[in-house]
Amino acid sequence: MDQSNRYADLSLKEEDLIKNGKHILVAYKMKPKSGHGYLEAAAHFAAESSTGTNVEVSTTDDFTRGVDALVYYIDEATEDMRIAYPIDLFDRNITDGRMMLVSFLTLAIGNNQGMGDIEHAKIHDFYVPEKVIQLFDGPAKDISDLWRILGRPIKDGGYIAGTIIKPKLGLRPEPFAKAAYQFWLGGDFIKNDEPQGNQVFCPLKKVMPLVADAMKRAQDETGQAKLFSANITADDHYEMCARADYILETFGPDADKVAFLVDGYVGGPGMVTTARRQYPGQYLHYHRAGHGAVTSPSAKRGYTAFVLAKMSRLQGASGIHVGTMGFGKMEGENDDKNIAYMIERDEAQGPVYYQKWYGMKPTTPIISGGMNALRLPAFFQNLGHGNVINTAGGGAYGHIDSPADGAISLRQSYECWKAGADPIEYAKEHKEFARAFESFPGDADKLYPGWREKLGVHK
Repeated sequence: MDQSNRYADLSLKEEDLIKNGKHILVAYKMKPKSGHGYLEAAAHFAAESSTGTNVEVSTTDDFTRGVDALVYYIDEATEDMRIAYPIDLFDRNITDGRMMLVSFLTLAIGNNQGMGDIEHAKIHDFYVPEKVIQLFDGPAKDISDLWRILGRPIKDGGYIAGTIIKPKLGLRPEPFAKAAYQFWLGGDFIKNDEPQGNQVFCPLKKVMPLVADAMKRAQDETGQAKLFSANITADDHYEMCARADYILETFGPDADKVAFLVDGYVGGPGMVTTARRQYPGQYLHYHRAGHGAVTSPSAKRGYTAFVLAKMSRLQGASGIHVGTMGFGKMEGENDDKNIAYMIERDEAQGPVYYQKWYGMKPTTPIISGGMNALRLPAFFQNLGHGNVINTAGGGAYGHIDSPADGAISLRQSYECWKAGADPIEYAKEHKEFARAFESFPGDADKLYPGWREKLGVHK
């Protein structure tokens, strides 16, 4: 059934829709199955995403038609389909009237992903008007709060050298805490990796007191504050809160230095929002494990990594992993810096829409996945700044001397880039950075040809 006369209006202008501020706009890459017209399939997609179905129903009235989702732009050659969703379509909390991300996802990427006449459809960008920004929580804490704890300026406080305890699984409580202590002697920030929680060989209630003690000892020894991101991910919100409450109690006077990590993709929006609302005093660390199932460029359904990051800011993530933009081991491209710009700035251009955030706190780009001190200068150059958290696992624990030296080499790499110095010349005066060349010779050979002769390394 062709529903394009009801669920499509190609006379609508995008600038007018944005100016009126009454719609959430969503841009898809959509391809119909063979034998289906593009506009007809697009209209069916909008119908299934809002008020309609595949047949006329007797319960439809004039009001219902007034909240139809409308296809307002198509380009079959580029598979570009854009739909305007009236704000009133979306579910609101009965407790406080605020909007919820689950409702956005239910409509924008719900039943339409299984439609028989659609080959594929993937969200590439979306636009939310000021009223919608006001109806989402947004972050309670941001990177400036971490800079304050670390004793830095709260504007442009710079690079936060972090790591992931390696191996990600298999350490018992004492080796785990020892690994944390060793890194903290040189670095700032440690996160639990996404599967680390309450394994039988490393119970949460045994390992957390040891980690808290390691933080105290490292702070006493270095005279510097340290940060720990504790994984509270769980299926059940009560279990998640029980973990969070125990961790805060255990760290006691250092509880302000604890962030909470949640696996936001596998756990879902409910987990993120629960953590955001129940613990607004903690930095909320969004780990996106599993996201590649829908965000990978090879996936033709779902949504992109850009869309995931943008949604995380609405929900209230203080920081989210954004990959390494092609400079580490994970899938990504240089122009992924656009993801960082969208979540950290008050306004930015996305792949389709220019988004203003109207003062909503920023979400920190967290850089992770195969990074080390040798790869960082080019990464900073591409991004244009170093106001990020970098969790380098192998880049710290793979350093030839110690995890602390690995952490120091990361910091020195940032200082090298910030000073505009030549990395080889900088290494001659900074031992930890210099030893990173020997620690990661494959990267050194690729990025800095001739480094052995220049640094006097003969092996």
